[in-house]
Amino acid sequence: MRMTDNNKDNKLEEQLEKKISRRNFIQGTGLTVGGFIIGGSIGAFINPNLEESTEKVETVTEQPEPAEPKEMPDYTEAMQFFTRKEDFEALAAATEVIFPEDDLGPGAIGLGAPYFIDKQLAGPWGSNVDDYRVRPFTNGQTPLSRGDIMLQGVRKLNEISQERHDDTFNALAEEDQIALLQEFESGDIKMSLVTSGEFFALLRQLTLEGCYCDPLYGGNKNMEGWKMKEFPGAYMSYIDVVESKEFVKKEPISLSDHM
Repeated sequence: MRMTDNNKDNKLEEQLEKKISRRNFIQGTGLTVGGFIIGGSIGAFINPNLEESTEKVETVTEQPEPAEPKEMPDYTEAMQFFTRKEDFEALAAATEVIFPEDDLGPGAIGLGAPYFIDKQLAGPWGSNVDDYRVRPFTNGQTPLSRGDIMLQGVRKLNEISQERHDDTFNALAEEDQIALLQEFESGDIKMSLVTSGEFFALLRQLTLEGCYCDPLYGGNKNMEGWKMKEFPGAYMSYIDVVESKEFVKKEPISLSDHM
């Protein structure tokens, strides 16, 4: 049966009265949308026998006190292999000498290479667990792990810096840092069970890997290393551009983008 026009009008008026009554109730009790009671005649709502107060209640919204500015975190707390801050700072300074910041983009520190190195040394690769390690060691082999070599090397950097300049390696002028690393590269610095040249070669290898690795491994922050090389990264296919006669520059993507 179809509803008549009079019945429709009566129904609409009834719904409108309910909406108005509910709005007046919410305003009278001081309820908010979130359910918090901030004022009004709530006493009469809870217990109708209570006498409603005629005193006007002023709603005051307290403003939170401004938060104290947070100190920037010390990211050396994220170290996994290195346990001394001065060792990690020497490592970071050495990587920046090898791969410095310039007009083309960030250097090793900006790309996160020191953290990549720390992460690699903390894992099985840093302990040489997958290498053949049976004595006797011959033909220039060393009993030291990669972690041992790097730790001895960065501490030797600080040791010689203190002897010659009365300061740590990371605090030296750039020309002094370069000169000292050149001595390591040439093998002129005496180290135990490994040559300084081998230490420098490992340091250089890890620095470059940290600048150009997939960011999934802790380096190449924001893929800036790839962007400088215009390397596209971890694309699964190039079928969309393989037939292009022009060079196609693609925004790099990481392995993590596929997860």
